[in-house]
Amino acid sequence: MGYVYRIFWICLLCCWLPAAVSAADISLKEGDKGKEVAEIQLKLKEKGYTVKKVDGIFTADTSKAVKAFQEKSKLKPTGIVDAKTYGLLLGKNMVPAGKGNPKTQQIINTSLQYLGVPYKFGGTTPKGFDCSGFTQYVFSKNGISLPRAADIQYKTGKAVARNELRQGDLVFFTTYESGASHVGIYTDGGRFIHASSSKGVMISRLDDVYWKPRYVGAKRMVLF
Repeated sequence: MGYVYRIFWICLLCCWLPAAVSAADISLKEGDKGKEVAEIQLKLKEKGYTVKKVDGIFTADTSKAVKAFQEKSKLKPTGIVDAKTYGLLLGKNMVPAGKGNPKTQQIINTSLQYLGVPYKFGGTTPKGFDCSGFTQYVFSKNGISLPRAADIQYKTGKAVARNELRQGDLVFFTTYESGASHVGIYTDGGRFIHASSSKGVMISRLDDVYWKPRYVGAKRMVLF
């Protein structure tokens, strides 16, 4: 009987250890890029740490801000965002890269390349975007054709409830006219990236005092 129990625990450990090791190996550090980095930068900035740009590029100043956060949180100040730092900073577990839908991840990664591009009414290129010009351009870069205007984009795709949003969904707001007149791309954690008329391409929160009451709905263009 003891032999059977030993075999059981050995098998259990063999199944568990690879997952534990891979989780421990996850980290984000200087030189890394992507939406996770942008989310870390935004959260650090929200907490009052100095981050020059929320651009999805893990720069030296991002590392310095991470160190400051780690020191305040009584963690070893490495400047590297490991699973523990990530959990304390963002309030959720770190997930290994590659989880989720590759197409929508690529859409988010593409959108982050244009953070800081200025707003231009009627703009459809990296020289200047308006809101629907930005979403149309990003999706076209990933092989998905979108109509030109926000209100027309709102008439396409599959309707999605706010509590079921996934990265890559289009989120719509009413701004200068009734109905869907502004559009952005949902990233995760209640955030979306869009071409703002005031600051150009940027990341905002759905629950911001300006955007929350203006939210009108969401559409999914990538079905999975």
